[in-house]
Amino acid sequence: MKPVSGSVPTIKRSQTTNPGEPAFFGRAQAVIGSDSSIGAILVDTGRLSSENAERILRLQIEQGKRFGDTAIELGLLTEDDIRFALSRQFNNLYLPVGDNSLNDQLVAAYKPLSPVVENLRALRSQLMLRWFDAETRHNANTLAIVSPAIGEGRSFIAANLAIVFSQLGERTLLIDADMRMPRQYELFKLGNNAGLSGMLAGRIGTEAIAHVSLLPGLSVLPAGAVPPNPQELLGRPRFTQLLQTLTRDFDIVIIDTPAASECAETQTIAARAGAALVLARKNHSSMQEITQLTRNLQQTGTTIVGSALNDF
Repeated sequence: MKPVSGSVPTIKRSQTTNPGEPAFFGRAQAVIGSDSSIGAILVDTGRLSSENAERILRLQIEQGKRFGDTAIELGLLTEDDIRFALSRQFNNLYLPVGDNSLNDQLVAAYKPLSPVVENLRALRSQLMLRWFDAETRHNANTLAIVSPAIGEGRSFIAANLAIVFSQLGERTLLIDADMRMPRQYELFKLGNNAGLSGMLAGRIGTEAIAHVSLLPGLSVLPAGAVPPNPQELLGRPRFTQLLQTLTRDFDIVIIDTPAASECAETQTIAARAGAALVLARKNHSSMQEITQLTRNLQQTGTTIVGSALNDF
């Protein structure tokens, strides 16, 4: 896809786990500070008993070796256990591949070493420079993920981008503004009764925002119950006011949107966000539709931060 205002990396979405990719970074039960020792982290998360931790520590002191090396030699811990503890020390939380707490399409949470997540991090870096940089963002910290047609990967990119931003230490909010075919509640395994539609209708407050305990720093606002008038709800001043409030509470706000060629409210969402990332899917998206979408967004004053190509 021809870049609009500078291209961003191609996102290649892998379908299976890399056989050589370690399944470490266990499920977080509590956020442990970076000043905690490896032994304390493993004891607190149930990977090591206190008795064995003391045994390792005694031998470590006697032999002058590192805690992890000593534990592995004794057969009390594995290399995966040590990598898990190191990830906790550096606040770099991931979930093991076998965990089913979230949908496995959230590759940024499950496959930290995969090529697709590396591409997502590269995309994040470029977005930080082009739009989210504190010195150049012009008081804007909201980005809509848009594309013309159904099946081009907006929800996948929006969800995983939100995760990698939260892993950077940013207070991140993911909003599902697709109130026709919502997906984020399924990806994060949340209820969808309370959400954006209820907030815009004045039926519920910010308690509809779900904090993802397994991924500290990340919050999700589901679309909520599917309303009969999504275009009208999003066109009301309440939506603008809501975004203004949320942008004060979060460092990064990512908005998932409906297919622009199917739903007129996509342009409204992008205009209220102030900026958009345009997605295309290889061998799927129409260049004519991409060009038309770009023109429509520019006519509304929306900043086109860049474009990304999904190759999956």
